[in-house]
Amino acid sequence: MKLNEIAPRPGAKKKRFRIGRGIGSGAGKTGGRGGKGQTARSGVRIKGFEGGQMPLHRRLPKRGFRNVKFALRLNEVNLYRVQAAIDAGRLDSTATVDAAALVKAGVLRRAKDGVRLLGTGDLKAKVDFAVFGASSSARAAVEKAGGSVKILAPAPEEGEKAA
Repeated sequence: MKLNEIAPRPGAKKKRFRIGRGIGSGAGKTGGRGGKGQTARSGVRIKGFEGGQMPLHRRLPKRGFRNVKFALRLNEVNLYRVQAAIDAGRLDSTATVDAAALVKAGVLRRAKDGVRLLGTGDLKAKVDFAVFGASSSARAAVEKAGGSVKILAPAPEEGEKAA
């Protein structure tokens, strides 16, 4: 075997289809783009256009509602992460644990609109929580360990009246 006899496996290299190379090539003149107009130009396309038929995104009914502007962005914290922070000595279990304490302990990166406590994992320490929300399993686990969960109301935003 010589270096000039080495070739790629059959079918490994596909010949590039060259458009605009004369009428005999089958892709000459318009180059496979059809006639004139927007679609013949480069860089433009009519998104969702179905040849004058009512497009799919307009045929389907409007459904649902997404409360993006006013939705609360909550941090979710599982019990095992709180217990790990207590075991590492980063979180004081005698003081009330709230969003600021969790951020200081490094459990959360930043306090968003509040903290929701979730019940995955075990909690051995007696801890008093002040959080925006808690799942029923988390609340049961905290109370079983001798602690308490205080649910906070969201802080009113600018321009809103406090209820």
